[in-house]
Amino acid sequence: MSRRKAATKREILPDSKYNNLVVAKCINVVMWDGKKEVAENIVYGAMDKLKALSKDKNELTTFLEAIDALKPSVEVKGRRVGGATYQVPVEVRKERQQTLALRWLVMFARKRGERSMEERLFAELRDALNGQGGAFKKKLDTHRMAEANKAFAHFRW
Repeated sequence: MSRRKAATKREILPDSKYNNLVVAKCINVVMWDGKKEVAENIVYGAMDKLKALSKDKNELTTFLEAIDALKPSVEVKGRRVGGATYQVPVEVRKERQQTLALRWLVMFARKRGERSMEERLFAELRDALNGQGGAFKKKLDTHRMAEANKAFAHFRW
């Protein structure tokens, strides 16, 4: 029996401008040192630039399309069998897909060379829509790794 308390999932409230949970989670991933207002300005600024990019669609739907383009469907997890550790491909849950997509988006946006974080985030979102960028390549690498280790799928449990 575990000595720890059971893990509870925190309830995240939707953001104030778009009333959307995914945008709120993106703001939380962008946030540093508890400066939520700065993170909101960054995300909302990037979404305003998305509005100019997509003239026929809403910027929220464009943002969600970019996030969907980054969601991985499979990943590899290490399983120890005997003395060896095998990279076993496993399907990714919906919540984890979203979390990984947002994490990769912000991580590769921070590595970009544009002047402000708002411009970096916008550029990474634009690249995700076009099937380019660091976050999209990370998704492809994850899928390629799972495909290469398909032979170890029977170790899944």
